[in-house]
Amino acid sequence: MKNKNINLDTRIIHAGSDTSLDGSLSAPPVTRVSTVFFSSGAEFEQHQSNKLDSLFYGRFGTPTSFAFEQAMADLEGGHKAVAVCSGTAAVSGAILSFARGGDHILLPDTVWGPIRGLCDGLFATLGIEASYYDPMAPSELEAQIRHNTRVLYLESPGSVTYEVQDVPACVAIAKKHNLITMIDNTWASPVFFHPLTLGVDVSIIAATKFIVGHSDVVIGVIVASEACYPAIRKTTSDLGFHASPDDCYLAHRGLKSAAVRMRQHEKQGLELAQWLEQRPEVARVLHPALTGHPGHDVWRRDFSGSSGVFGVVLKPMSEKAINALLSDFNVFGIGASWGSLQSIIIQSHPERVRSINPWRDGPTLRIHTGLEDIDDLKNDLRQAFERARQADVG
Repeated sequence: MKNKNINLDTRIIHAGSDTSLDGSLSAPPVTRVSTVFFSSGAEFEQHQSNKLDSLFYGRFGTPTSFAFEQAMADLEGGHKAVAVCSGTAAVSGAILSFARGGDHILLPDTVWGPIRGLCDGLFATLGIEASYYDPMAPSELEAQIRHNTRVLYLESPGSVTYEVQDVPACVAIAKKHNLITMIDNTWASPVFFHPLTLGVDVSIIAATKFIVGHSDVVIGVIVASEACYPAIRKTTSDLGFHASPDDCYLAHRGLKSAAVRMRQHEKQGLELAQWLEQRPEVARVLHPALTGHPGHDVWRRDFSGSSGVFGVVLKPMSEKAINALLSDFNVFGIGASWGSLQSIIIQSHPERVRSINPWRDGPTLRIHTGLEDIDDLKNDLRQAFERARQADVG
């Protein structure tokens, strides 16, 4: 767009349109291609020298992926973006762009479980050592930085328990020690949070979730500063992590409605969280927008909204009752991931993925609040609690 001084909702709808091959098209078309032909050997050589950022070969990108990448970079406030085949590929590709064998990386104790598995498994075999820090104690972070630490990774809010990190404080420490800072921005998305404006070098989004919004695409995005982008583009290309044109098209289409969907997710999620706080079966609700939640003041300072994903800590309950609760839902689905139109619920087990601060509280649920009628969602949970009660009585 010619005028950049426009509001976010308008920018989301128009982002990426500048790369269209034909200005009359309202949406970038799907360009499926492997081989790209050139008029001469000289032209081929010219494009090969810039193959990672030009239309040279399908694996390096097409107009469809370039448009989606530009849109995400513009909305996140980054230099450029790279679309990859999954959120996990985005995290691993970003870290491997800067960490090598013999290096050390720091991640929050609340990092997404699969990334902890990646770090403790594959990365360890590559000689990359990972250690974990308390996300709510930035004053203790500096003591964990070593001479070979290369990356400070953040996830805010944290996975499953949703603690909100003080990103500016962490960035200040990282810059003092010349560390690359990365953050998982999937929960808030660029609709509600812009970490690069706070000094973060790399923002990572599992676009599978709120960007796509319909549970029909697996895709990730890495948005980087000018200094970090070349290494990330090369590493993800070398690893063959490219996202397909069709997935980029669907993600870009989903992005256009993200602001509307996210605000409804936020509204419904907060209402459901407040309703759950009043339930006798609930010990506490883990939601950054609730007063008293760890990091709530930081969330108010740095974020412009919240998503519909949050945690629920139940009072002590038997395994039989939990199994009864998590069965026979009418509206909620039980399954992996979140961010779609449908509501999803699972038992989240933070006790399995904590090492710095062991989790000792009661059974914990993760709820993704979809866009169904809020009363139907409450009724579904009300019936679930009754199933749990009956199971314990029986």
